Amino acid sequence: MEIKDLDKNIDMSINYKDAGVNIQAGEEVVRRIKPLIRQTYSKNVLSDIGLFAGFYDATFPVFQHPVLVASTDGVGTKLKIAFQTGVHNTIGHCLVNHCTNDILTTGAKPIFFLDYLGTGELEVNVAEQIISGFVDGCLENDCALIGGETAEMPSLYQKGEYDVSGTIIGIVEKDKIITGANIQAGDILIGLPSNGLHTNGYSLARKVLFSKYAVDNYIPELECTLGEELLKIHKSYLKIITPLLEANLISGISHITGGGIIGNTNRIIPKGNRIRIDWESWQIPPIFKLIQSTGKIDDNEMREVFNLGIGIIMVVSKNNSTTVLEMLKNEYPVIIGEIVKE
Repeated sequence: MEIKDLDKNIDMSINYKDAGVNIQAGEEVVRRIKPLIRQTYSKNVLSDIGLFAGFYDATFPVFQHPVLVASTDGVGTKLKIAFQTGVHNTIGHCLVNHCTNDILTTGAKPIFFLDYLGTGELEVNVAEQIISGFVDGCLENDCALIGGETAEMPSLYQKGEYDVSGTIIGIVEKDKIITGANIQAGDILIGLPSNGLHTNGYSLARKVLFSKYAVDNYIPELECTLGEELLKIHKSYLKIITPLLEANLISGISHITGGGIIGNTNRIIPKGNRIRIDWESWQIPPIFKLIQSTGKIDDNEMREVFNLGIGIIMVVSKNNSTTVLEMLKNEYPVIIGEIVKE
């Protein structure tokens, strides 16, 4: 029996774009971001955009024993707010600042950053906004954006959604590394204000707030829309704290991310000591009060999930506390507690 090819006149060819990957869109993104990224370059960057890897000159003449410090992170479900609002130029900035603060806890300064953007369908304008945020963060923190990856993966992400992550590399003099090993009972905890939620607690915040409000609702107590509040850029403390590091005034630094004030600060406290926090020593910002009242969340849960208005904590000796407070007087520092024996 002869089997005839009934489809022989039908063109069955398919290309990569049909499968959901637009190479031309990727090339257009690279074309647009090149001049943005070059703004972050210093004389140490030895490569241009487009190679398979980035080069950074590792001669550090002002260091006696340079130590490289690395950290990788993302921004969690804060991305959902960007999707809802259509504002995509702050997320990358948040991520660079978050990573900068993480390595700052060791006394390190950032030198370069690598970004990752994964999406289902590459939208050129959105990608350009996201990467412009990475550039803004790198410019703020004096580090170079020397490489990254933009991956288009159809069917893995819903339309209009994406994910970002980043890796930061910093440097610190070996004998200037801060680990918290010198922290002792009697030391003072000095907090610096956060700029809202930063990049943590968004899953709970979204569940609570969007049960009552829309992202574009103006909230009088916030003096802005809910979306604007939730997209506030994660604050970088690098330039604020660097003079204190140079003066050897800090025994430990805690970046208040997931886990709250206690969970994060415990990571740097030597055994035999504990943290005593005066929870009434600073004014809780309105966004946290709104979340708590709307969701009827108890104090312990709030303290475990959110930064509650304190973005970073420095542990300093009593002898140095007056000097530190004076040097930080324009940054609204507050003594929020102390280290005590267990």
